[in-house]
Amino acid sequence: MAAIQTTTGRASAPGAEAATLAPGATNIAVSRGFNAWLRTHRVSLAFTSYQTGQLFLVGAHANGTVSFNQQSFSRAMGLCWRPGRLYLGSLSQLWRLENMLRPGELGNKAFDAVLVPRNAQTIGDVDIHEVGADRDGRVIFVNTKYSCLATLDLTHSFRPIWKPAFISRLAPEDRCHLNGMAMADGEVRYVTAVSRSDVLSGWRERRHEGGVLIDVRDDRIVTDQLSMPHSPRVVGEQVYVLDSGRGQIVRIDPASGEKTDIAFCPGFLRGMAIHHGHAIVTLSKPRDGTFKGLLLDGELKKRDAEAWCGLMVVNLATGHIVEWVRLEGHITELFDVAAMPGVACPMSVGPQTEEIRSTITFDQL
Repeated sequence: MAAIQTTTGRASAPGAEAATLAPGATNIAVSRGFNAWLRTHRVSLAFTSYQTGQLFLVGAHANGTVSFNQQSFSRAMGLCWRPGRLYLGSLSQLWRLENMLRPGELGNKAFDAVLVPRNAQTIGDVDIHEVGADRDGRVIFVNTKYSCLATLDLTHSFRPIWKPAFISRLAPEDRCHLNGMAMADGEVRYVTAVSRSDVLSGWRERRHEGGVLIDVRDDRIVTDQLSMPHSPRVVGEQVYVLDSGRGQIVRIDPASGEKTDIAFCPGFLRGMAIHHGHAIVTLSKPRDGTFKGLLLDGELKKRDAEAWCGLMVVNLATGHIVEWVRLEGHITELFDVAAMPGVACPMSVGPQTEEIRSTITFDQL
């Protein structure tokens, strides 16, 4: 597990301390107002790094510092928060973590939620991306390798429940890179895919254009004018999407497909939560030339900017970046982020830790 050095709860010039890091360490710096933003909006955050296989829980302490709790989950990917419960997709399993605290209790005298892994459904390596839960509590996940949406099955690896109309058959070929899923009114409403390709890894040649937002209710392609889209989200009648190949958060009219740019963020966007009129997004640095050929690369050069790894909080009404978290060092790629309203300062217990062996709770007879 990578070492984490934090500079939380105070202003810090991004990247200023990176040169002093020990090998394998990561420095976390936050904007001056980040703690106050969390407390004002009564929310904490969870985010993942599939690169290093870690789940981070972020909360605010009353003394003005920011708490970062870190646990290891192999290839940590998609997140879904429901009150008292966190779902997490990983390399070959989908985890369910439960808050073990009773009302009024604190963990370690500081944490108002202690998330403990209570179930891990073994699925196999199907490249789970985003995760959600419908109105009946059924867990649904984006099965990227098989180009479909799927749910859990007690006997088999998964049960497919939907695939794009342009996918001719389910095969472990990641044909279109289906990756994002938007829930609305207790059901899946939209998905994103990098292309309409129906051949093995065909999406890789279509990264710069042709990305789609699909309405799953009628298989309608709302727009195909996106570049490597991710993380669709529904707020009222609005649909927000990460136009990742351009570095833009965009709003899309679900009827016409018209696209409106909201904000440019300096990094590869992948993972978005929306809370109180703000988008919380994760950004990653490039890997093995992954920005090459994307408009994002040119936008960074035009703005004389370097790509970030971290989180940004964006006011959707103004497009302004109001707060941020920046990671410098060993961790360079993040995947998903979830908002946890009503939780001030969470922590989790890792499945491979000494602590999990002695963390035992039960209701009295």
